[in-house]
Amino acid sequence: MSGIDRQDASGPPPTRWQPRLELHHRARPRTRGATHAPVWLLDLDNTLHDAVAHIMPRINRGMTEFIARELDLPQDEAARLRVQWWKRYGATLLGLAAHHPHIDLQRFLRESHAFPDMRQLVQRRGVLADVLRRLPGRRILFTNAPRHYAHDVVRALGLWPHLDGLVSIEAMRFAGRWQPKPSVPSLARAIAKLRVRPHDCVLVEDSPENLAAARELGVRTVLVSGYSWRGRAARPRAGRAGRIDLQVRSALDLPRARIHPRSFP
Repeated sequence: MSGIDRQDASGPPPTRWQPRLELHHRARPRTRGATHAPVWLLDLDNTLHDAVAHIMPRINRGMTEFIARELDLPQDEAARLRVQWWKRYGATLLGLAAHHPHIDLQRFLRESHAFPDMRQLVQRRGVLADVLRRLPGRRILFTNAPRHYAHDVVRALGLWPHLDGLVSIEAMRFAGRWQPKPSVPSLARAIAKLRVRPHDCVLVEDSPENLAAARELGVRTVLVSGYSWRGRAARPRAGRAGRIDLQVRSALDLPRARIHPRSFP
């Protein structure tokens, strides 16, 4: 599998492990008295940080400009296609793959997610690092974003020392097909690599659609509802009858919610 494997000019993140394209994790001592700890699968944009105001508009603009340039289209037509593919396939990348298989999708990801000024766009909060540190078990970043972008955001947030692995969109490919969230097979393969059972995992997301797919596998689900870039309030029903197990306003609420897979209804 090929993928984007670049480091920016500031070098690799200062941490005890070097994230790779494939899932990577390090051993963590067990919490005293615990039989086993959960595996947290953490989304990135609008889950660990607010991407609504500054980042998402630029990603959308970058995607539109790429489509216009590669397909020789006016900007308004490229924007219409981008939105159409996003609604139909769940990701603009999948629309490009379906209709224009000759397009270099890794170049699409690289050029549409270019943020040399990331540190000025992301609000670094020390309390978020403390929240992740307090979560028992492993913490895996599980994002549809490209690897280089995820590196840049997490570095700007100062979260590298508190994460145990990364699954980016480049790792969500199988048999030559891209399968980003909410792909159930892609999530199942990631969990298999971790050598745990689905119900030992907790997916923390801002997307109800992604959480609903995880529930099909038996993964415990937490909706972060504080950010809504989709233009609608993200407030589906939580609990036994709903698509999610728990809803919180912010990832900062996770420790106070005392979330553990075995503690859910």
